[in-house]
Amino acid sequence: MLVTETPIEVRYQETDQMGVVYHANYLVWFEIGRTKFVEALGLNYHQGMEQQNVVSPVIDAQISYKNAVRYGEKPIVRTWLDAYDGLRTVYRYEILNGSGDLAVTGTTTHTIVDKNTFRPLSIRRKFPDWHAAYQNQLGS
Repeated sequence: MLVTETPIEVRYQETDQMGVVYHANYLVWFEIGRTKFVEALGLNYHQGMEQQNVVSPVIDAQISYKNAVRYGEKPIVRTWLDAYDGLRTVYRYEILNGSGDLAVTGTTTHTIVDKNTFRPLSIRRKFPDWHAAYQNQLGS
């Protein structure tokens, strides 16, 4: 199973007055990690989906805060495929702070939809290459 590790540089504007990363920024970091994970599978959101008028919205996000990440640290976002059923994809994340301690864990669940109608689509049917890559990751 592929697990990508994406380094993040904490920018000053991402922190509060205490120099701690503001909680909503972790969701942005999840997206950065997810994009790198998809690319590591040899896939591409823009070329693979968006050029065909398909987008992949988040339909659920879960996040748990364990330790702070502070300005000046170099955290790592670890990303892997947690679940996939042909319609929904669940990515799992761990963010390690600059000391290597687990700072944040979470998941995001995605589906794909037609960009114009927002009508749900089957990944299995619409993007067989994505389906095969995800199945391969889960050993199915």
